[in-house]
Amino acid sequence: MNRDDIFSKIQEVLDDALGVDEDEVTPNASLTADLGAESIDFLDIVFRIEKTFDVKISQGELFPENLADNDDWVADGKLTDAGLEMLKGRMAHVDFAVFEGGDRSIAKLGDAITVDSLVNFVEIKLAG
Repeated sequence: MNRDDIFSKIQEVLDDALGVDEDEVTPNASLTADLGAESIDFLDIVFRIEKTFDVKISQGELFPENLADNDDWVADGKLTDAGLEMLKGRMAHVDFAVFEGGDRSIAKLGDAITVDSLVNFVEIKLAG
């Protein structure tokens, strides 16, 4: 399956999970800011990706969980250096450039998770 095929199937997944039109599901669209995904939607997205691509996704593998519960990773609502490095290590499918400007608010994490990062994730899973 090539990247275009994966993207097309991700469009369908997000259309079904979020009720958005496929033309809204562009590579750079943020799941939260652009497509309106909420935390409960992430569970549905994980389930649909598993079913669509016949892969198993471990808890916290696609989307970070309980991040703010760890003082080494988050302080005063912002990612620490250790937190950002941990995310980069665990989530190679996400481009964390949104944090390079200095604002490391964890609220911005949702902006970093884009349609393209889902495609990257599935490519990695299928290759592994």
